[in-house]
Amino acid sequence: MSFSILPAPIVKAVTELGYTVPTAIQAQAIPLILSGKDIIGQSQTGSGKTAAFGLPMLAKMTPGKLQGLILTPTRELCIQVSDALRGFAKYTKLRVTAVFGGVGLGPQIQATRSADVIVATPGRLLDLMERGLRLGTVTHLVLDEADRMLDMGFIDDVERIIQRVPKQRQTMLFSATLSPRLQSLVHKHMNSPVTIQTQIRVDKSFLNEKLYSVEMHDKFSLLVHLLKHEKHGIALVFCRTRHGCDRVAKRLHAQQLDATAIHGGLAQNKRTRAIENLHHHGLGILVATDVASRGLHIDNIYHVYNYDIPGTPDDYVHRIGRTARAGAKGEAVTFVSSQEARDFRSILRTVKRDIPVTPTPKFERIALPPSQFKPGFNRSQDKPFHKPAQGSRPFWKKKRNFGGQR
Repeated sequence: MSFSILPAPIVKAVTELGYTVPTAIQAQAIPLILSGKDIIGQSQTGSGKTAAFGLPMLAKMTPGKLQGLILTPTRELCIQVSDALRGFAKYTKLRVTAVFGGVGLGPQIQATRSADVIVATPGRLLDLMERGLRLGTVTHLVLDEADRMLDMGFIDDVERIIQRVPKQRQTMLFSATLSPRLQSLVHKHMNSPVTIQTQIRVDKSFLNEKLYSVEMHDKFSLLVHLLKHEKHGIALVFCRTRHGCDRVAKRLHAQQLDATAIHGGLAQNKRTRAIENLHHHGLGILVATDVASRGLHIDNIYHVYNYDIPGTPDDYVHRIGRTARAGAKGEAVTFVSSQEARDFRSILRTVKRDIPVTPTPKFERIALPPSQFKPGFNRSQDKPFHKPAQGSRPFWKKKRNFGGQR
């Protein structure tokens, strides 16, 4: 398949954007969508799925009424998908509108009145529907990152929205995994869908995974050491919580490192500005919760640091999938303390990876502000009051290979 099967105005736009050879998901999805099939797409992060559904969907539309509806789990993904579609539709008269929370309703209400395609987060779309937005002319429905919408508790909202879309439509669902709840949704709302599955796991030949065994009180010092000695592209640092992101970003600033925190608690304009700055400079440090591991399009990420271990195996795969994309090399570094070792071994077994412990380099220990320690910790050393039993062996010696069988 080549992009030449698309209308000339769209081919012109994608050529200007640098698209030459379709990715695996695009090569499979575009002809099927053009033929009118419902599809279920499963592919890895960075596989080009926005173009996979966006290009053929736009190719089948004529300007003048709302025909396309794309649901996304996060504001960032909503903005990025809408921006991508506007680029694809550059030489058509199709209008693409993004609808998401955190900003005023008025301009979005006005924009939806003339939109041919709406890209929306479920909650804000329901707000607009309550204020009169009608979906009766929608012919193409896309559920993007459907598993993420399920994880974030949006699936009931999605069901309510689908009920308001005509049954005579083409439905496309993209998801890394298909849980029983999603399978139920597929059977209920899709018409004989064709499943497309490309490589979901990260290509190990381009990705260098490292594991450092480091106690909690030394994680920040090691992170600073590594960041100051690596100058390739953008670094993405993952923390479990919003508070953790803010704390780490603030501490990195104190070490003269240009770091920005991004998470669900940050105002939308600040989140958007942070990503735009990274794109503009091609360098910098983003400290994020898992909101950044799925869907966000950030080029030139060379390093991913799991400062806190991920909560699930899928989170691990999606985090490290932010680097080593589109044939570029990348490095994923995970810090594992003795308290986290058991959980991380379980994650590695599930994703069938065996990562040996990398020798920890010598690094300068940084004194941290006492006010930022959690209760129950020794403020002078940033570690628990209790001492390990004498003669206890380091946890990595008890289990030589992470991810190996017991």
